Amino acid sequence: MRIAAKPTEQEIIEGPQAVSFQIANGTARQRCVLQTELPTKALAQKFLLANWPVIEKMARDALAAGSLEDGQIKLVMAA
Repeated sequence: MRIAAKPTEQEIIEGPQAVSFQIANGTARQRCVLQTELPTKALAQKFLLANWPVIEKMARDALAAGSLEDGQIKLVMAA
């Protein structure tokens, strides 16, 4: 079992981390951002991968609803 890395000083200063990903939109790609409450990029990425089916569905639902901000889909991790 691996111990999660402690946040670096830079990550503590930056605060909660966001991870970007893309989903297919026909022949194009749609940029998405997931804002997390996690202190490190590694933990945020791990959360994204562990919860991919739910996050992808949320992103696709937002795309279908036209919920774009600055040309991208923004999702927020709830506590």
